Amino acid sequence: MKKALLFGAAALMILAGCSSKTPTAEAPETEGASQAQSTAQPESAAEPDTVVVDENGGVSSLEGADEGERTMSALEKRMKTIYFAFDKFDITPEAAEKLSANAALANGDASDFNIKIEGNCDEWGSDEYNFALGLKRAKAAKDALVADGVAADRITMVSYGESNPVCFDKTPECWAKNRRDDFKLLP
Repeated sequence: MKKALLFGAAALMILAGCSSKTPTAEAPETEGASQAQSTAQPESAAEPDTVVVDENGGVSSLEGADEGERTMSALEKRMKTIYFAFDKFDITPEAAEKLSANAALANGDASDFNIKIEGNCDEWGSDEYNFALGLKRAKAAKDALVADGVAADRITMVSYGESNPVCFDKTPECWAKNRRDDFKLLP
């Protein structure tokens, strides 16, 4: 029994020491990334697909993508990101309005797609705490969408904790941009 406890404690210590709080250069670009980041391309990159964005932020043309991908991409651009206060996961009135718009879209034009809610945090707090907080934020958004009539079985949640920042500056304004839920569509 003591050996099992010692082994378990040692495994936890090893796993706890493996996390890194330093964002990598391979972080995916998202809305709100700097203009320099979003336009930079490696020299070996092939010609990008042609993208035409309408006045609502929807993509109306993507070469090389099938019709379903174009539709999903256009609809996903219409999903609104919501933001949270420091160390909070409650839905503000402003976030509630955005969630209602997302629910209307999910029940209307995007009714053929599933929804993935991505919970994100700023860099404050431990990795474990931020992953839990990101999941609470995603759950709060899911509950609001379900209350607005979106079927719960169409919604999946994931927490990225602090590992998916959109802003890398060490300022309160930047940290506020990282405390968010993003919404993605899935086939």
